[in-house]
Amino acid sequence: MPRKKKDDLTVPVPVAEIRDQQITDTIEKNYMPYAMSVIVSRAIPEIDGFKPSHRKLLYTMYKMGLLNPSAARTKCSNVVGQTMQLNPHGDAAIYDTLVRLTRDNETLLHPFIDSKGAFGKHYSRDNMAPAAPRYTEVKLDPFAGELFGGIDKDAVDMVPNYDNTQTEPVLLPTSFPNILVSPNLGIAVGLASQICSFNLGEICDGTIALLKNPKTSTEKLLDLIKAPDFAGGGNLMYDREQMRQIYETGQGSFKMRAKYRFDKQNSLIEILEIPYSTAVEVIIKRIIDLLKEGKFKEISDIRDEIDLSGFKLTIDIKRGTDPDLLMQKLFQQTTLEDSFSCNFTVLIDGSPKQLGVKDILSEWISFRMTCVRRELTYDLEKKRDKLHLLRGLGKILLDIDKAIRIVRETARESEVVPRLMEGFSIDEIQAEYIAEIRLRHLNREYILDRIKEIESLQKEIADLEAIIADDIKVKELIAKQLAAIKKKYGQPRKTEIITVNDEPVIPFEEGPESFPVYVVLTKEGYFKKITRQSLMRADEQKLKDGDEIVSAEDTDNVSELLFFTDRAQCYKAKTADFDSVKASALGDFVAAKLGFEDGERPVMMKALTEYREDDHFVFLFENGKGVKIPATAYETKTNRKKLTGAYSSASPIAAVIFEPAGTASDVFLRNSADKGILISSALIPEKTTRSSSGVILFNMKAGVRVTEVRTGEDAAKDVFAKCRKNKIPATGVTVPEQLSMG
Repeated sequence: MPRKKKDDLTVPVPVAEIRDQQITDTIEKNYMPYAMSVIVSRAIPEIDGFKPSHRKLLYTMYKMGLLNPSAARTKCSNVVGQTMQLNPHGDAAIYDTLVRLTRDNETLLHPFIDSKGAFGKHYSRDNMAPAAPRYTEVKLDPFAGELFGGIDKDAVDMVPNYDNTQTEPVLLPTSFPNILVSPNLGIAVGLASQICSFNLGEICDGTIALLKNPKTSTEKLLDLIKAPDFAGGGNLMYDREQMRQIYETGQGSFKMRAKYRFDKQNSLIEILEIPYSTAVEVIIKRIIDLLKEGKFKEISDIRDEIDLSGFKLTIDIKRGTDPDLLMQKLFQQTTLEDSFSCNFTVLIDGSPKQLGVKDILSEWISFRMTCVRRELTYDLEKKRDKLHLLRGLGKILLDIDKAIRIVRETARESEVVPRLMEGFSIDEIQAEYIAEIRLRHLNREYILDRIKEIESLQKEIADLEAIIADDIKVKELIAKQLAAIKKKYGQPRKTEIITVNDEPVIPFEEGPESFPVYVVLTKEGYFKKITRQSLMRADEQKLKDGDEIVSAEDTDNVSELLFFTDRAQCYKAKTADFDSVKASALGDFVAAKLGFEDGERPVMMKALTEYREDDHFVFLFENGKGVKIPATAYETKTNRKKLTGAYSSASPIAAVIFEPAGTASDVFLRNSADKGILISSALIPEKTTRSSSGVILFNMKAGVRVTEVRTGEDAAKDVFAKCRKNKIPATGVTVPEQLSMG
C-alpha cells in the first residue's frame, strides 16, 4: 500500500478497490432491497388499513393507557417521543402522521385520536398548519377501541422492535374493514396506492352480505356500498359503470364537486364543501389567475371565510349574474370539480396486490377470521387451564382434612406439592394451585362453590370449540360484531351522490391572451396598440403631418380603455378589441372604430385593469374650474360601450388628467390673456358625481379661457426655471413671449 508523509510520520494511503459487476446484480443486491423496504415498510397499507407509521403510533398510545375513558389527554410531544421507541425516524414525520389521525384535522370520517388544539385542516395545505406538538394534546378516541380488541389475547403476531427492547404488532386486529373506511395515499418505488374512504355503515352492510354469501355479486355490493364517502362532504358525480369498474378492478376515477349556496340579497356565492382531493389555496389561486387573464368578469372578489363554524369560501359576484351558470364555468376551469383516481393497492401477506372492493373485503374477512379464531383459542386455553385446576380442587373435596394434614405434617415447604400430588393423584399444576389456597378458603362451602363452575366452564369450552371448528359460526360472530359497530358508530353519508344524466357542458368563452402592450392616442384621434417586442425595434412613431401624441402608456392586453371626448362623453373598449400594429403604422381611427358622433374628438385616453376608489380623474375646464372624480364612477356592471354625462358640460373641457392613489401633480394652466397659474392637484376637491362642475381654480375676466394645460414634474420644473430666470412670480402672472410653452 502506498504511503505518504504527514508531520514527519508515514501513514498508509488506502487504495480503492474496483470490481467488475453485472448491472443486474447491482440492482438486485443494492436497489431491490431498498425498493421492497419502501413498499413493505413505508408506503403501502396492509389489510388492517394502516401503514407501519400509523400502526406504531396508535399502538404506542394504546400502551400509554390513552384508550382508558378516564385517561387525560397528554402532550403530543410526549406521544411523539414514546413512538420513537418503535419508529426511529424524525419527530416531525411522526407528528405529521398523528395530525392526520386526529378529529380536528378532519381528514377521516371516523378519527382515531381525540385532539385538543390547533391541528390544521386537511383542506388547507399552506395557511392552516398545525401548531407545534408542545402546544397540542391528544388521547385515543373510543372508536379506536375497535382496533385493539383481542390484541392482548394473541389475536395477531407480535415482533421485536428495531432494537429488541419491546414488541409490537405486525397488524392491528381491526374489528371492521378499516382498509376501506379510512382513506390512504402512498407512493413507493414504481408502485402507488390511493384508497378512498367509504361510509362505515355501508361497509358493514356489504361485509355482512359477503359473510353470509361469499358469491354476493358486484351489483349487490353497489346497492349496499353506494359510493365513496369523504369527511369533507361535497357532491359525488355518480356513474354506475365507472363505479362498477372501481369495485371490480380497484382502479378508475370519479368526479367530485363543491357544494354551494347563493345569497341573493348580498350577491355572493358561498362554497361550503370542496372535493377531498383539492385545497382552498389551490382554488383561490386558480380563480385569481383566471381573473388576471380577463376571464370571469362576473366575479368581483373571492375570500377565505373559514372560522370556528366550519369551511366557507365566499365569491362576490356582480348584480345580474346567473350563479348556477357561473358555477358551471368554475367547475370546468377550477378544482371546484376534481377527479379522484382510485388505485386500491394493498399488501397481502407482504406482497402488493391491486384488488377490487369485493376482493379487499374477502381478504379482510379471511384476516379477521384468523384474528377471531386466535382470540377464541386464547380464551379456550384459559378456560381449559381453569377447568383443570378446578378438577384438582374437586379431588380434595373428598378429604379436606387429609389435605390439611399433609400440609401440616410436611417438614419442608418444597415437599408440600409432591406430597399433595401423591396423596390425591393430581399433577404439579393442580397441586401448586391447591397449596396456594388460603387457609380460610379450605372449607366445604368455598370448595363446592368453585366446583359448581366446572359445569358452566365445560359448556363454554364446548361452545368455543364448536365456533373455532366451524367457519360459518366464526362468520356469524364477525357479522354480529359488525352490526354492533354500525349501530354504535355509524353515521349518515357526508358526501352526497348526484346521478350524472348526460349533463350538458356549458361552453367556456376564453378571454383574451394577456401580454404587455404600449398604447398611443394622438390629437387627431388615431389609436395604436404596439407589442413590446415591436416597440423595441421601432425607430420612431409615425404620425400624420401636424398630429401629436396626447396619451401614451404601458398596459396589458386584457385592460379596459376609456376614451374621454370633447362632448362630455366616455367611450369604453377592450384593449384586445384592437389589433396590434407597428409603430410605423397610423393605427385605428378611434371615432370610426367606436362610433363617435359627427365632429366628436377624443381628448384623453386611459387604460385600466381595475377600478379603485382611491384613483381619480381630474377634469380641468376652459372657464378655469376643476374637479376630481373617483375612477369607480366609471365602472359599469354591464359591458356598456358609451357613457353620456362623463363630466360636466357647463364649460368646454381643457384637459383630463389621471391620478393614481396617493399621488398629486403640479398643474400649469395658461389662458388666452397670456396669464398662467401653477397649482397642485391635491388642492382640487373631490366630488362623487360625474356631472359636478367643480370649483374655480383660475380667476379670469369675461371672455378669457384656459388655452393650455401642462402637468407632470418636468413641466412644473420647466415653468419654475423660466420664472426664476426672468424674476417673475410663478402664480397668476402674465406669461411673456420668452416664457411661451410652445
